[in-house]
Amino acid sequence: MDKMIQWTSQEVDMPNFDRTLLEKWIEEVVNEHNRILGPLTYIFCSDEKIIEVNRQFLNHDYYTDIITFDYTHGRRVSGDMFISLDTVKSNAEQVGAQYKTELLRVIIHGVLHLCGINDKGPGEREIMEAHENQALELLHNLK
Repeated sequence: MDKMIQWTSQEVDMPNFDRTLLEKWIEEVVNEHNRILGPLTYIFCSDEKIIEVNRQFLNHDYYTDIITFDYTHGRRVSGDMFISLDTVKSNAEQVGAQYKTELLRVIIHGVLHLCGINDKGPGEREIMEAHENQALELLHNLK
């Protein structure tokens, strides 16, 4: 069986984390949302790369921590996620969080979007944060 989760980086060093643990965690989160894990690709990048992707594909002219391209079909969760490590770092500093914790939050944020959880409408941000916190707690319990 091919690996369901691919990790890559462009213009930045690959973050140092336990991929096996994160893959197990991601699959657990997907399962908890009554979904099936399909192919996921994480692309860690710089602010310069993420704004290029944001402009090219979404016509947005701003930096962001993550852009998720959703290829989900039915219950099978699939997508590409670009994560700007620069923005993750600055966001962590702004909210007073540890960089690693903020990175984990962003990693699972993309998966939660693929599971159908939104964060743009009224009250949705709080729902997303609750799901992120629940997922981070699950990761803590898997260690």
